[in-house]
Amino acid sequence: MTLPLIPLSTVRTHHLMRHRLCEAPTGAGKGDDLHDLLQDLTFVQLDSINTVARAHHMILHARRTNYRPKALDAVLAQRRGFEHWTHDASVIDMANFAHWKLKFARDAVTIKARYKNWRRDGFEQKFDTVLKQISDHGACCSSDVGTEEKKGSGGWWDWHPSKTALEYLWRAGKLSVTHRQGFRKFYDLTERVIPEQHLAATFTPEETISHSCATALDKLAFATSGEIAAFWDLVTPAEAKAWCAAELAAKRLIEVELETAQGKPRRAFARPETLDMPLTAPTKRIRILSPFDPALRDRKRTERLFGFHYRIEVFVPEAKRQYGYYVFPILEGDRLIGRIDMKADRARDAMAVRAFWPERGVRMGAGRIKALTRAIERSTRLAGVTDLEFAPDWLR
Repeated sequence: MTLPLIPLSTVRTHHLMRHRLCEAPTGAGKGDDLHDLLQDLTFVQLDSINTVARAHHMILHARRTNYRPKALDAVLAQRRGFEHWTHDASVIDMANFAHWKLKFARDAVTIKARYKNWRRDGFEQKFDTVLKQISDHGACCSSDVGTEEKKGSGGWWDWHPSKTALEYLWRAGKLSVTHRQGFRKFYDLTERVIPEQHLAATFTPEETISHSCATALDKLAFATSGEIAAFWDLVTPAEAKAWCAAELAAKRLIEVELETAQGKPRRAFARPETLDMPLTAPTKRIRILSPFDPALRDRKRTERLFGFHYRIEVFVPEAKRQYGYYVFPILEGDRLIGRIDMKADRARDAMAVRAFWPERGVRMGAGRIKALTRAIERSTRLAGVTDLEFAPDWLR
């Protein structure tokens, strides 16, 4: 049977539309508008690196240029989102909390085994002590527990038993992040953090698997079962594969062939109505994206869609880096046109632009340089610095 072949430009547009990168980045960027954006994206990844701004702030700013970090704090304080793990630590729309009960139950088993091998012994004996401390005295951070315990010499990852217990109880759903100070998490009993309607809601594992797979496909438009499983990292590859097979048999999914930037078609699943969905042409505005932007976090998919190879070189020795410590992909329309190395120097109140590398075939004329400069200026305001400084050889 010959499958429908979807042109690469169509696949890209669907992908960018569903990640809210086709529309102009207007809107209040706070309150209801920001919550609506979080609901539509479903989650944003958290990351501690603050070269310009942390990943979650850059993700939201790329879609709302009015966004500022305190706006997300307000949405979380209103309990419209919660912190937990998808493929990585993330802020997740609160409507998904009840489905995370499946992840809590699974993590309670897998994380316990992992911590026994990875962390030091004794953390299980600290569960009741940590829970009682929080129950009696309120929210706490990792430095508030196990103050009498000796930390190992293995570095920041060598947690003492009570710190390990605290993190385990969070991963298992007994505790929830109530707020942060800087980037430090404070935990409280889950029943004191999560609104009652979400705390009380329950779903069967089958319902959660179906929800997870369906919402993942809705965000991806076209996807393999492996990509569907990886989107939330909530269901197993086998569960996603079985869901796709059942939906295909029920004619709620179809198979298609996708053009790729490498010229080799790739088979994927889609909803039948996707092929008839009206498309919104992406705005030509240049946006500076976080490396952890949900539209880019699957590096192999990014390469197939945009012909853009990216890796983070944080852990690459400086002499061996091709670009820089932490460079940002640049989106223009439906193309990734390059990557930029820049850093907010808060001590000097300046954004230092070290280098921009255009992709092959991208011509940096006066108009494009001006548009890129405006994008850098917007990031400067997000970072909270005033001046903009370009290295003499910044345009490579």
